[in-house]
Amino acid sequence: MAGHSHWAGIKHKKGKADKQRSKIFSKLSKEITVAAKLGDKDPTMNPRLRSAIQAARSANMPKDNIERAIDKSSINTELNFENLRYEGFGPENVAVIVEALTDNKNRTASNIRTIFQKAGGSLGTKGSASHNFNQLGIIKIDKKEISDERIFELAIEAGADECKTNNDFHEIQCPVNEIYNVKRDLEKEITNFISTEIEWMPLNNVKISKEKNEDLINFFETLEEDDDVQNIYSNAEFKR
Repeated sequence: MAGHSHWAGIKHKKGKADKQRSKIFSKLSKEITVAAKLGDKDPTMNPRLRSAIQAARSANMPKDNIERAIDKSSINTELNFENLRYEGFGPENVAVIVEALTDNKNRTASNIRTIFQKAGGSLGTKGSASHNFNQLGIIKIDKKEISDERIFELAIEAGADECKTNNDFHEIQCPVNEIYNVKRDLEKEITNFISTEIEWMPLNNVKISKEKNEDLINFFETLEEDDDVQNIYSNAEFKR
């Protein structure tokens, strides 16, 4: 659950690797269950499920965990998860978007509001923070999978808007409503994907001084520790 508009690119490990791994598995499992519940249980017929499974594999989630998450969609037929978005402003007045997947929106809203307030921030209405962002389809592929030249060619042929290469991965950007069409074309040559997500990209960043880094990181970590929170985006730019 990481992207350049996520705070996760700068987060400190702080010796929480096992705990974070367990948390990530839990969130990926929830996404797999919901994707299987909403569509076909065959990933070849269900792009959202296929992307969720690929993300789980990229995070080294065991095959048994993935299969259990798919099975859960049939067992818990009365369990209904909702995708919710919360917007607000955190410490240093950074714009924040929180995406949640929950079976109890009252609990989730209360928890997230409390986290914002304790950090000196505030939750706003829908649209209060998102006007600071663009929503894009983002597909990430490990650099080991394909050369810089070939992925650029494929991305253009598939109709993507942008193809960037970072230190560890290729990043393809496309319109939100085209993400699975672009992905389907890429899958003709690529099997393994790091992630396929609709992300919020900041239009302008708020520069955070080194002295204020810790407060903001603690705020993001507290949000991330909530079981219902799936993704966090902000326009904070951390000074190293």
